[in-house]
Amino acid sequence: MAITVVGSVAFDSIETPAGRKERCLGGAATYFSISASFFTSVRVIAVVGEDFGAAEEAVFDARGIDTRGIEHARGKSFFWQGSYLENLNEAKTHATELNVFADFEPKIPDSYRDSEFLFLANIDPVLQRRVREQMPGVKLVAGDTMNYWIKDHRPALKEVLKGLDVLLINDTETRMLAGNNNLVQAARGVLALGPRTLVVKHGEYGATAFFGDHSFAPKSDGSAHHPFRAPALPLEEVVDPTGAGDSFAGGFFGYLASRRELTPAILRRAMFYGGVMGSFACERFGTERLQKLTRKEIDERFTLFRELTHLD
Repeated sequence: MAITVVGSVAFDSIETPAGRKERCLGGAATYFSISASFFTSVRVIAVVGEDFGAAEEAVFDARGIDTRGIEHARGKSFFWQGSYLENLNEAKTHATELNVFADFEPKIPDSYRDSEFLFLANIDPVLQRRVREQMPGVKLVAGDTMNYWIKDHRPALKEVLKGLDVLLINDTETRMLAGNNNLVQAARGVLALGPRTLVVKHGEYGATAFFGDHSFAPKSDGSAHHPFRAPALPLEEVVDPTGAGDSFAGGFFGYLASRRELTPAILRRAMFYGGVMGSFACERFGTERLQKLTRKEIDERFTLFRELTHLD
């Protein structure tokens, strides 16, 4: 089942304790699509500039990702520069250049309209809503956002939340969105805004899924879901955490899209696969590790995740 993702395809300059990398391929839609492509077919809607060339295109082609929805505009691609020298869990932004992304108006190719899954990556909620409204037939919709949209564009964001089956955000964003520092209470407040399921990312500490009364993966007996926590794999070295959250989302949503039915058990496995993909993304700068990844490595690490949490 195909996933359409709308978001940014960009260039990043990143500095971490492991070193520095100039202008590597990045962007939320990039990490998401590469990660999800290990599980199902992926279609991308984005905009790039004249600096996006054959080498960057080849990264998508190598994973069989459909790029007909990537618009090529005159000018430079979106660019972000940041560092993690003080805290590997939080990026310090040094420069953000929207460039062609400033005038981005998502255009949905006709060949994408039969997609059964839609992921609204971290972009202006006005654009997220437009894309959602143009694809009313999708089976499942998930989305992401960030503190900037939560703080300064709340009315538009709340409209998007009403149409989401799954919202994936980190714990700081969850507390900010709900206006509550208690994570459990904050999660309940976010679910009240519309998402049927909330996945809270905790960085190196894993992720927690919280369920509303109408979760997209209901229990067969009709009883209420309890929150589900998936761990993160302890890594000996984190080279670059950029894109780990988007890679988590790609693994999570990609696995869901690869299944014939959506059950609580499938959702729990998806949480583990999300953690697997996020952990691989951290091992090299940019998308380097994801580009060289194999499905065998993914399944081997999934087994490690299961053993990490097995009690008996």
